[in-house]
Amino acid sequence: RGMALGGDRRIASIDEAKQLADEAHFGFAAVDVVLDRAGYGALLRDGAGRVMLLRRHGAHFAARMLDSHTGARLDRNFITLTTSDPHFGTVTLDLGAQAQEWAGSFRRLAT
Repeated sequence: RGMALGGDRRIASIDEAKQLADEAHFGFAAVDVVLDRAGYGALLRDGAGRVMLLRRHGAHFAARMLDSHTGARLDRNFITLTTSDPHFGTVTLDLGAQAQEWAGSFRRLAT
C-alpha cells in the first residue's frame, strides 16, 4: 500500500482526465473529453485535433497520443483501440452514446 501499487483508481471527472492528460503530455489542453463509464480510461481531443488515450495501468494511468496507425473497432457503445505502440496493448472503453462519434473522428488523425 505504501508504494501505491494497489487500489482501484478510476477517473472520476472530466477535470481529473484533463489533469492526467496535462501531466502525461505537458501543455495538452483538452477541449473535448469522453470518459469510460467505469472510469478506467478516457479519450481527449485538443484544439489541434490531436487525440490522447488514457488507460488505467495498476494504480496509475498511462497515456498515448493516437495516430493514423491506431486501430479502432466499434461495437455499439464500446470502442476497442489498438495503438501503434505494441507495449501499450489493446484498450476497450464503454463510451455510451458517444462511441460512434469518437470512432468516426479517428479517420482524421495525423500520421
